[in-house]
Amino acid sequence: MNGIKEVKEVGSVLIDSALAEISPLDKSMMESAQQRLDILTKPKDSLGDLEEFAKRYVGITRDKAPTIDSKTVFVFAGDHGVASEGVSAFPAEVTPQMVLNFLAGGAGINVIARHVGAAVKVVDIGVNTEFDSAPGLLKRKVVNGTANIAKGPAMSRGEAIKCVETGIEIAREFAAPGAIFGTGDMGIANTTPSSALVSVFTGLLPAEVTGRGTGIDDKSYARKVEVIEEAIRVNGPDASDPIGVLAKVGGAEIAGITGLIIGAAAERIPVVVDGFISTAGALVASRLHPEIERYLFASHSSVERGHRAALDAIGIRPFLDLNLRLGEGTGGALAMGAIEAALKLYNEMATFDSAGVSTQE
Repeated sequence: MNGIKEVKEVGSVLIDSALAEISPLDKSMMESAQQRLDILTKPKDSLGDLEEFAKRYVGITRDKAPTIDSKTVFVFAGDHGVASEGVSAFPAEVTPQMVLNFLAGGAGINVIARHVGAAVKVVDIGVNTEFDSAPGLLKRKVVNGTANIAKGPAMSRGEAIKCVETGIEIAREFAAPGAIFGTGDMGIANTTPSSALVSVFTGLLPAEVTGRGTGIDDKSYARKVEVIEEAIRVNGPDASDPIGVLAKVGGAEIAGITGLIIGAAAERIPVVVDGFISTAGALVASRLHPEIERYLFASHSSVERGHRAALDAIGIRPFLDLNLRLGEGTGGALAMGAIEAALKLYNEMATFDSAGVSTQE
């Protein structure tokens, strides 16, 4: 794993091989893309971030004229034992209920995905319920929910590795020319392990990175911070061992998102990262390989308190701010439209010469 500093060995052939396949973006192709952007019929740099999106997309895909031919939002779902600590406004049974809602097409992510022309794949990686096979459901269960992180580790190291491997396998399965992936999540209480992960990797105190999740009151919020502090104290996660941190204070769906991002980067597939939970998974992935951040598009700035800290720690900047805190991949799906617009401008906009427009003096 060239370029990775002070990170302990993962202990998985599949993960290590995927990490070894991740390479820097193609610099020469990005320079060529910039040259094209500069001769389009507009003032230089006037399309702002859209120009950067197109240029980076060229570097990721190594395609001189990339297009988006398929959009897929992967909603990873898992239950959390820490829900028993009263850290969420909703009961744990909402997780499987929402999975069924996703499969029926009735959730927020379904509506937005239809709007932008994206498919939704729901990944049961850790829900404490068995589901019948259904269109759009990927049955990849590793655990029947995680344990209560306030009492001990969320999972064994082997289970955490398997969750990451599952995400990599899904990325490999759906990789194709012109593909773009979006990350999503479902898991009652999952902002609690996400806050714990961000605290460990940034060194910030739990109170500095913990938000109100589903809208908990002051008493529940105070309890949530206490639970995260206790989880870190009890488990003693080591930031130099990202897989170990996932096992101790993470969640199955967060680890699955980590793996999806790793697998996508290995396949040179761009990934649009959704909100706080997805970004926690991306943060773990970025700690396993320094080039991963270049494959990520941070979709939006969540109102969750720790989201900005996680984005800053990765080194990516969101381009939407809609005061979202739903998760599910909703912000990521919305952002796909902007990225696709950037590519269409890059590919279809006339140049000064082709349009017969005079250049600036």
